[in-house]
Amino acid sequence: MRRIGKPDRIVIIGGGISGLSSAFYLQREAERQGKEIEITIVDGAPAFGGKINTLQRDGFVIEKGPDSFLARKLAIIDLATELGLEDELTTTNPGAKKTYILHERKLFPMPQGLVLGIPTEIGPFVKTGLLSWGGKLRALQDLVLPVRKEQSDESLGGFLERRVGNQVMRRIAEPLLAGIYAGDLKKLSLQATFPQFAAAERKHGSLIRGMMFNRKASAAAGALPAAAKGGTFLTFKGGLSTLVNALDKALSRAERRLGTKVTEVRRNEAYNMSEPSDEGRYEVVLDSGERLQADRIVMTAPAYDAAELLEPLTDCRELRAINYVSVANVVLAFDKSTFGLDFDGSGFVVPRSEGLHITACTWTSNKWLHTSPSDKVLLRCYVGRSGQEESVKLPDAELIKAVRRDIEETMGIKAEPEFVEITRLPRSMPQYPVGHLSNMKQLRERFEQELPGVWITGAAFDGVGLPDCIRQGKEAAQAILK
Repeated sequence: MRRIGKPDRIVIIGGGISGLSSAFYLQREAERQGKEIEITIVDGAPAFGGKINTLQRDGFVIEKGPDSFLARKLAIIDLATELGLEDELTTTNPGAKKTYILHERKLFPMPQGLVLGIPTEIGPFVKTGLLSWGGKLRALQDLVLPVRKEQSDESLGGFLERRVGNQVMRRIAEPLLAGIYAGDLKKLSLQATFPQFAAAERKHGSLIRGMMFNRKASAAAGALPAAAKGGTFLTFKGGLSTLVNALDKALSRAERRLGTKVTEVRRNEAYNMSEPSDEGRYEVVLDSGERLQADRIVMTAPAYDAAELLEPLTDCRELRAINYVSVANVVLAFDKSTFGLDFDGSGFVVPRSEGLHITACTWTSNKWLHTSPSDKVLLRCYVGRSGQEESVKLPDAELIKAVRRDIEETMGIKAEPEFVEITRLPRSMPQYPVGHLSNMKQLRERFEQELPGVWITGAAFDGVGLPDCIRQGKEAAQAILK
């Protein structure tokens, strides 16, 4: 409900993609409903964007945070269209479809038909050198294994091990899927990460059969908009900051408090929403000393920061159960004339068993043709995952040395880079524990009772990808203005 005679004052804590999407859809939905609202966005950083950070340097387009998004998740394409950015979308190089997996220090092409690490074409899978014959036969037992009767959540790694065996889980699925979460598959929730796997087992009696069916159904549907066709991943020609800048412009009427942090959220006990008043239901205290009155709050901060702010008001044990992993990325630019190597794909992923500092390497200038001048080469190496975060903390010189040693050992690259860009993202990757969905349901029900008007959303809750965060921001806006 709104205060009589006054516009709702909504404070959004966090200026990343979740907070900006929430603000955009709040503004749009309020206009549609004829409601008057006042939006204030607070973020400790000097600019909007959160982890999204595009660097333009010497003709390169360098992503210091996320570099792309899944084309099939339409929330971000819908937002881009609403912002007039559909012509800025671009897909991967059609000549760079191959992806490799490192095994015993050799690069093996990913078997044709592999979907999220699961084989959907038996012939190429049987021929791969990534697995032993025993590992392949164990995986194919999925076609005859009984379905798990219990429908409770389980770990993603436990599920894959149960259906397709340890070798597929460790050598193929984990380096591919864990790249999304930088996580340990044996600790991640199946239902919160890849619920389609469990659905495939239940409906088709086999994970492999279910993924085969899903692949054919997706190809037959052909429902993707033109912008999403032609590739699995998309980005913007000028980098992902294109989206942030457009949202910033679209939110010109919103108040901003950048470079300042929220230190406390207080409940105004005397608040009465049936009477006009300068007091809000909540008071948001900033480290600048300013106090913002809020009738509604959208909390998009990481779970650990949200817990710090909200625990004085209610129990936040579910937020504390979400651990975070620190990662880094190291981008290296080379002159093509001294590089000495041509790529035929988009990059490779690295299983834990290889013992390297890097967890993956994207051949960026080959995967995304807009990112580099034609006479240059751009590589992006990823460092850090659950249980292997020590490399992220190395001093710059040592980290660069470790990464260069890894790319020399795996690809034979000895060329001197023209420059190197390091981005460290401490405690940036939320890990969804087993039971995460029920935890979040319980948390939201408690908030509804004990913190009315406070909505908590973002990467820690229902998907870590950019489209997931945008979808959640839109849902938050609809729920608040309901």
